[in-house]
Parts: sequence; structure tokens; C-alpha cells
Amino acid sequence: MDEPSAILVVDEDPSIRDVLVQKLEALGYRTLEARNGREALDKVAIEAPDLILLDVLMPVMDGFQACRLLKDNEDTRLIPVIIMTALHAVEDRIAGAEAGADDFLTKPVDDRELEARIRSALRMKHTMGRKLRQAEQVRDHYAKFIPEVVKRLVAANPNAPELGKREQDAAFVFVDIAGYTALSERMAADLLSQLVEQYFSAFLDTIHEHGGEISSTVGDGMLILFHRVDPVAHSEMAARTALSLLDVTERLAQTGSGPPVSVHIGISSGFAAVGSTRFEGLRGTRWVYTAEGFVTNLGSRLADLADAGQILICPESARRLSSQFAIQALGPRKLKGIGEAMEVFRLERAHLAAVPGQ
Repeated sequence: MDEPSAILVVDEDPSIRDVLVQKLEALGYRTLEARNGREALDKVAIEAPDLILLDVLMPVMDGFQACRLLKDNEDTRLIPVIIMTALHAVEDRIAGAEAGADDFLTKPVDDRELEARIRSALRMKHTMGRKLRQAEQVRDHYAKFIPEVVKRLVAANPNAPELGKREQDAAFVFVDIAGYTALSERMAADLLSQLVEQYFSAFLDTIHEHGGEISSTVGDGMLILFHRVDPVAHSEMAARTALSLLDVTERLAQTGSGPPVSVHIGISSGFAAVGSTRFEGLRGTRWVYTAEGFVTNLGSRLADLADAGQILICPESARRLSSQFAIQALGPRKLKGIGEAMEVFRLERAHLAAVPGQ
């Protein structure tokens, strides 16, 4: 059973409040009372009513000021306000309309008019509430398809968010499931998908804790992006993330469901075109936040070269990480899709120095 609507009656005169309260309760409404505009605002802050009956002339704060403050407040502007005025008080109605009042009642209040105007105002409020809830459900659904970083950029600057790609320094971690092809040959597609999802889901908290953004996932691979800080800092964030992901993978291989899985990881650092891209089709819009350029692809190529449980890094990443992490030079290696052999380094699991602040 639906709870009765709550109506706040605001009037300096206790006898008028009593009459209105009796009438409203006889109609099945729950009532609240206030003696002036300030008291009304205090009551609304504690419990927001479904409708407010508001007198004009009151001490401390009059009805016009109270109405204006209610309508200026994001949390209370949708509460219907019906202002009660004297007969022929045209100026009061104009002032009330300017303050944002939703409707007016003439004193002495006629019972039938009171009931009709309240029902009309509540019907409108409930209709708006229902439409807002539907809009929020739609927004929440489509939010699933928008990366968190895009949401933050829009929230920070709704009118002109920095959504376009621009060249900037970044670090990239590419994580790949080792032996994915062999797994796909002996596991049903839906079970393999669940297994990959189990591991990638476990990676999320670690990635976010270290300030990373998941740029994309393709089959058994995940690209993680670090930027918005100085070059050395975000390269160190990438390294700590990669090392933590190895730990998470080992724990999950021991405790998770399905066959144990290992990963191989590549880290690259340097300049790339970083930002959001919007794809528009006949059936809707999809946002992605990613990067393009040689450095982005380099992380993937290093992951391809790495053995299970290995983290391979490029020369620039090695230069940035050498003072804080143990790094082993492996010599020049040929990477898929890259013409000349490149010096490749392995990030070891033992740190050379403690991480500042830990």
C-alpha cells in the first residue's frame, strides 16, 4: 500500500494551520506544520514533503523568500509550492509567480478548490518524478558504455570537456593471457569467456588503485593507460601495476575456478595521441578512451614477446624506471611489425628501492 503524501502547512496563525491540517488529514494526507518561512526550510531539510502550502505574510521570513530559496535549491526545486493569498491580492500573485510558486489558493480556502489544486499539483509531481527516474535508468544504462575518464572530464567541464585526442606523454601496460589459443581449443567458448572475465575483473581494483585507465580489451588482451602526471611518475605507476597484476594472477590461479592462467605483460612509454573517440552508428553512440601511435603498439608487441609471468619493457621505460626497479637487459630483439631490432629489458619482481611514501 502506498504511503500517504506529506503536505507541509506553513502559516503564522495556529488556528488557520489547525483548520487546514484537519481538512488535509480528512482527505488522507499526512501533515507537517511550520510557523514561518525559516521554520519551513528547516523542516524541509529534515524531511522533504510532497507539497507545501505556504502563506505570504509571516515573521522571520515571508512566504516569497522561502519559496525563492526552495526553488533555487537543486534538492527542493521540484517540490510543488502553493501560495495562499488574500482575495484580489494581484501583487502577491505576481510576486509569488516570480518566486517560482507552482499554484495559488485564495483565502479563505474553499474545500473543493483545496482538494482539486493539491491533487493536480501532486499528480504533476509524481509524473515528473516517474519521468526523472526513467531518465536516470536510461542514463545509468548508457553510462556502462562510457569510460570512467570520459565521465570525469564531462563532470569537470560539462560545456567544453577535453574529449578530443591530443599528443601527450603516457605509459602503457598491455596484459595478455598466456596460452590463450591452447585454452580455446580445449574449452567451450562460453567457459573460456567466463575465465577471462574472472581474471580481468580481478585486475580492476589493482589498476584503479595505481591510477590506470582501461583503454580497451580485445579477446585475451587488455590495454591500460597511465597519463596526467609527469613522465617518470606514470611510468612507475605502470610498473607497479604490472607487478601487482602478476601477484593477482598467481593468487587467482590457486584459488579461482577453472584451469590456472598466467599472463605476459609489455610496458611502453612515450608520446601518443591520447583522448576519447566517439563512434556513431544507426543504433547509437559508443565512447572509448584510448591512444594511438607507435608507443601504444609497442606495449602489445613486447607482451607478445614475453614468456608467461614475464614483464618486458622498452628502452624508454627502462630509462625512467632504472632508479626504482630492478631491470635486466636482454639485448636486441626483433618485434613483430617493427622493422629494426630493439633493445628489450625485463622488469624484475624485486624493487631496488622502496616506493616513496610507503
